[in-house]
Amino acid sequence: ATRTRGRRAARLLRLGSGSEGSQHSVRGAMAATGGLGTAAGAGAGMFASSDPYVHIVQAKAARVLLTKLRDKESDGRTFAQYVDRACHILAEEGLAQDHLVDVREIETPCGTCNGFFTLDYTSLCAVSIVRSGDLVLEALRRLEPGIPVGKILIQRDEEDPEKRAKLFYDKLPPNIQALKVLLVDPMLATAGSALKAIEVLESRGVPAENITFLNMISCPEGIAALRERYPTMHLVTLAIDEKLNENKYIVPGIGDCGDRAYQTL
Repeated sequence: ATRTRGRRAARLLRLGSGSEGSQHSVRGAMAATGGLGTAAGAGAGMFASSDPYVHIVQAKAARVLLTKLRDKESDGRTFAQYVDRACHILAEEGLAQDHLVDVREIETPCGTCNGFFTLDYTSLCAVSIVRSGDLVLEALRRLEPGIPVGKILIQRDEEDPEKRAKLFYDKLPPNIQALKVLLVDPMLATAGSALKAIEVLESRGVPAENITFLNMISCPEGIAALRERYPTMHLVTLAIDEKLNENKYIVPGIGDCGDRAYQTL
């Protein structure tokens, strides 16, 4: 039964090329695996997908960590501790994606096998969507201390009913067009900030296929918006939740990740 649900989920993800079709496909895939953010499904939305550009991390540790982040009773210290651990898993998975590794034969003490090597840090660039993106950025920098770093300050307009994103600042490495970019932001809601950040990267010569977007929690609306505009951009996420609410927050989600992590509520 589990295998059948997985095949159905993968098929549903392939359906639909437009925004509405993509949203229904992602929601259908989650329904097929029983993961629409129910109480029993903390870390909801993890499912197998045949989409080569969307990777949902299949880690039991992630769902445990996300449970602590989802819990509104978690205090600032607890939230900061668990978001750091979740971001570490996300960073490890991001760096290990097939398009970011070289495969070479290695010799073990007992024989030979294929080895998988992360691209040299000099060919990578971590770009944070400030400020919440810095939570993921720091995890990446611990794993690859010398990785070039870019910053893009984007905030959504809370007075705008559609919560559209505004660009305030960017600072990127001068050779970024030649690098593989890891764009980081913990949450993918409307995709407004991510789309604006990708526009900035494109304006500096970075093709969409060279961008890998890392986030902890996403939703069908955000994934659909990204796939519609950038179908060859890579996405790595720990969970896909049910939907956006009327205020454009992810449900069940974790609330405002930046405010909870930096205790600015």
